Formats: sequence, structure tokens, C-alpha cells
Amino acid sequence: MSEQEGSPAASLASRLVPVVLVAVALAAFPFAGSKFGIDLLTRIMILAIFALSLELLVGQTGLVCFGHAAFLGIAAYVTALLTPQSAPAPLLLLLPAAVLAAGAYALVVGALSLRTRGIYFIMVTLAFAQMAYYVFHDTPLGRGSDGIYLYFRPVLSLGGWQPFDLDSGHTFYYFVLASLAFTFGLLALLVRSRFGHALAGIRVNEQRMRAAGFRTYAYKLAAFVVAAMLAGLAGFLYALKDGFVNPELLSWHQSGAVLVMIILGGLGSLRGAVLGAFALAMLQELFQSSTVFGEFARHWQLTLGFTIIACVALMPNGLVGIGRQIGRRVFQLRWRHA
Repeated sequence: MSEQEGSPAASLASRLVPVVLVAVALAAFPFAGSKFGIDLLTRIMILAIFALSLELLVGQTGLVCFGHAAFLGIAAYVTALLTPQSAPAPLLLLLPAAVLAAGAYALVVGALSLRTRGIYFIMVTLAFAQMAYYVFHDTPLGRGSDGIYLYFRPVLSLGGWQPFDLDSGHTFYYFVLASLAFTFGLLALLVRSRFGHALAGIRVNEQRMRAAGFRTYAYKLAAFVVAAMLAGLAGFLYALKDGFVNPELLSWHQSGAVLVMIILGGLGSLRGAVLGAFALAMLQELFQSSTVFGEFARHWQLTLGFTIIACVALMPNGLVGIGRQIGRRVFQLRWRHA
């Protein structure tokens, strides 16, 4: 086999091995981790799903959406509203309902907002997200800022047989981990498909793609809806984890935070989106720790802000590009001293 034939396989293996190792580590964590650590890691994995959904839009398609939290919040609220207060709801009803609700709203928002570009697209998506925010904040539907409590997690029952119980042991943790693996795998296949290559072409030069005969509007709308449905999956899991939803899930702060995650991790990389979610969440936990920072922990936003600025300035390709960046610097130093 020639070097040209072997290099793609070697490159694929180099990308898959870290992913598999991380998956194994996450699967083994409940056997050694504390209750707090398991709860924290569950929340981070949900954020990673949310970050992956936005990566499809921003990193793969070039659509900077500043209202992505609306889809997270809508799915969470649908989950809460459809869950009875006296008994658990069927999982096979609740999960599709939450995901499809986010996708349906995205279809409307995308059909209108994708007719704009650049800063106008950003502002229109933000406006639609704020509209959804005020629907749940200022109407009886969402019960205002008090939010809605969930007293039961859904159950999966197949002809009376219950394969698993989300309330027992670490089942919910592994359910979230499986959802993260599903999301990552789906997007990895999507990016490498003809559809994914079309999205990459749209990101680079949409006008040329239209000239080549591609219906770019349809491709972008499809990507917008798929990304919203994956964000809806994250919203569904978020509602189940905390047993509580409130309008802050739809706020622009959430949209800004997930955008920071994918930038911090490295745009254009699925691994970067996951890494960015883990990094930002862990940095927040670190800077809020009074054990480490004492009284200064009250000003954790300031410390976090300076850290993010430093990361963006020193790592223009994000955390996922550190290896290439170091290798490039080493090569340059060797070349200068040769």
C-alpha cells in the first residue's frame, strides 16, 4: 500500500482513538466518581450535545445563530408540560414530542431568517429567540419566572416490559452518555456525507454552490432544523436531569455561552465542540470554587472572561488545534536552527 493510500486511514485512526478513549473513560467514571462528580459530568455531557448542535450551524455551515437556546428551552418546556404531575409519561411519546417541537419552531424561524445574511441573520434569530422567551416568561403557559417542576422521569415500557429505569442507579447518566455518542456519531456521518460536503461548500462560497446547481436555501434550512432538533434533545435531557425548567433556558445568555464553547474548542471540529463544552464548564466550576480562590470566587465572571480572552488570543484554532499549533512552532524552530 502506498503512503497516499495509507495516510487517510492513519488520519482517521488518529481521530478515532482519542474519541474511543474518552468514551471509555466516561463510561467507567461512575464506578469511581463521587455523586457530585457524576452530576457535574452529566450536565457537561448535555452541554456537549447542545454545543454539537450549534457546531453543525456555525462550524460546518457558516451560519452564526444567536438564538439557538430557544430550541433547547422549547424542548425542555414541552417535556415539562407533557409530563403529568401524578404519573410518569411514556418515553417514546415524550422524547419525540420535545425534539419535534424544537424542529417545528426551527422550520418556521429558519424559513424566514435564512432569507437574510450576516449580521441580519444573527439579529433575526436573536429576535425569534426573545419572542419565545417572552411567551414562556410572560404568559400562563410557562408559569412565568417560577418555571415548572417535573416530579417524574419518563418510563420506557414495551408491552409491559421495562428495559431500564431512568431513576435507578446510574441509568440516567448512561442514557445521557448514549445520547452524546448518538449525536456525535450522527454528525460525524452527516459531515462526511454528500449533504455535509454541500454544507461545507456553502460555508466557503455559497454563490459558487448556487452556480453549480445546488439549492443552497434548502440545504441551509435542513441543517437549521437538524441542529434545532439536536438542541431539543439536549433540552429534553436538561429537563429530566434537574426536574425543573424556567425561561432562562431560552435567554440570549445561553445562546452566547454555547457559542463561546464551540469557539473555545475550535470551530469546524466536532471534537472541538465537545472539548469546548467540557473546558468552559470546568473553568466555571474552578473559578466559582471558594476553596481555590477564596473570597475572589464571587468575581468568577471576571476571571473566566480574562481566561477566555487569553485562550482565543493564544489559540486561534481553539483547544482542538493545540497539537497542530505546537507542532508548527517546533518545526519553525528546527527550520531556523537548521
